[in-house]
Amino acid sequence: MLSLETFRLFIHVLAATVWVGGQITLAALVPALRAAGAEVPKAAANAFNRIAWPAFFVLIATGVWNVIADHNQNHGSWAAVLGVKYVLVLASGGTAYAHAHAKTKKQMAIFGALTGLTALGALFVGMMLAA
Repeated sequence: MLSLETFRLFIHVLAATVWVGGQITLAALVPALRAAGAEVPKAAANAFNRIAWPAFFVLIATGVWNVIADHNQNHGSWAAVLGVKYVLVLASGGTAYAHAHAKTKKQMAIFGALTGLTALGALFVGMMLAA
């Protein structure tokens, strides 16, 4: 039977799959996209952004919902780990925004790498919170 908790966690994991998994997939495809044409990577990134940003905001909303639902755990080490997750989520969104608005290839590379690393970090820390 489907519970509200199961639905909440499913939506959160689905959004994380799009945000994190999509970044990994797109990064792996960049060499092939470049070979297809100079503008192809940018077009693919723009298409990805149409689903990635809504997924990011769903992650934030369901993340808040998760914290509210697990309010009895909001103390001690759990709260400290949650604080780390907040920092990583903000860094992931901020560096993704910077990547999308980068003016040079160097900026794109740096912010792209930081976005991926912080997204993976947030995913890992989220698993720590759920364990």
